[in-house]
Amino acid sequence: MAKIGLTNFRYSMLTEAADGTPSYDGAKTPGKAVSCNVEISNNSATLYADDTLAESDTSFQSGTVTMGIDEDDLATMAALLGHTITEEGIMTRNANDTAPYVGLGRVVTKMVSGVYKYKVEFLYKVKFSEPSAENTTKGESLEFATTEIEGTVAALANGNWSVAQTFDTKQAAITYLESLMEAPTGTNG
Repeated sequence: MAKIGLTNFRYSMLTEAADGTPSYDGAKTPGKAVSCNVEISNNSATLYADDTLAESDTSFQSGTVTMGIDEDDLATMAALLGHTITEEGIMTRNANDTAPYVGLGRVVTKMVSGVYKYKVEFLYKVKFSEPSAENTTKGESLEFATTEIEGTVAALANGNWSVAQTFDTKQAAITYLESLMEAPTGTNG
């Protein structure tokens, strides 16, 4: 299997029940996918007895996700970072702003035995933090720059932190990804 592409970022505001059941308010697109890096930290423990390894455990602790997008749309940034935005489109950052937890997913294009496959990777609970800004002047040659935003990946109260499934068509993958974030019946997303 060879990963050959990345498309279709989707996010949605998370509401988590006490038992860890997630609900979302409908899939939204933060921008076109440029890059995605997920790094997972694991708990690790070992027990030695009678001079040999008797028990070992490795389990999910937390993670970070860095999402590279083509556009740092103010409405999207305000939603992901907990900032306010006016009807006129003015975003205000305040030291007391709190980023909400969101679900975040993407579609990874793969080639398996010469056939395209589309893998959905979904993180149930992510909280993004304010990105750093780096801007440069246009020189003799043009260079594109994009926005990267980093978030912390956490587990739900029920222990779930991610889900993945592979599809034969890109449309089936997108439909599945968006279904993970469907708003409950009777609400607007």
